[in-house]
Amino acid sequence: MDTISLAFFALAFLIIASSIFVVSSRNVFHSAIFLVLALFGVAGIFVLLEAPFLAAAQVLIYVGAVSMLMIFAVMLTARIADASLHHTNEQVGTGFIVSAGLLVVILYSLWKTPFAVSPDAVTEGAGKTLGQLLLTKFVLPFEIVSVLLLGALIGAVVIAKKDPSTTPERETRPIPLPKSAQKAAQQPGTAEN
Repeated sequence: MDTISLAFFALAFLIIASSIFVVSSRNVFHSAIFLVLALFGVAGIFVLLEAPFLAAAQVLIYVGAVSMLMIFAVMLTARIADASLHHTNEQVGTGFIVSAGLLVVILYSLWKTPFAVSPDAVTEGAGKTLGQLLLTKFVLPFEIVSVLLLGALIGAVVIAKKDPSTTPERETRPIPLPKSAQKAAQQPGTAEN
């Protein structure tokens, strides 16, 4: 087995394992972290396929923007770690049936589709050409999308931020001292110098 095949199987195992942890983890933050790991594995597959632009786009767009936005949303949500919040899904059976049906459709489509292999190599410099187009001819749509993503991030922070006027005041109680400290505080003249 050559190095590329070994790297492919290692990345495939990483993607499958982290994807299983994404859907089976009870902690939403852990699911988001495993999603980042799975998306990094997909970027590694793109590197093996000699598609550096797709690998860079995968890391920048999905790992850098979407996953970090999800992690910020989870971290800014106050009730996500609340013990009274129900973290389990009651629709496991329905989800399993839909997933199994989708798997059958995908496998049938892969089995019946004739994939033609082109003898021509991928043209060199496609990433360079695309980068030049993004920063010359399509610079306005590119910047509009970046401002839109920035607005979405600011909106998520504003929505998640608590308004102190609407938040009820919590009752504050002093933390009880250990018994040895209580005895020392009650006896006069035993203060340490």
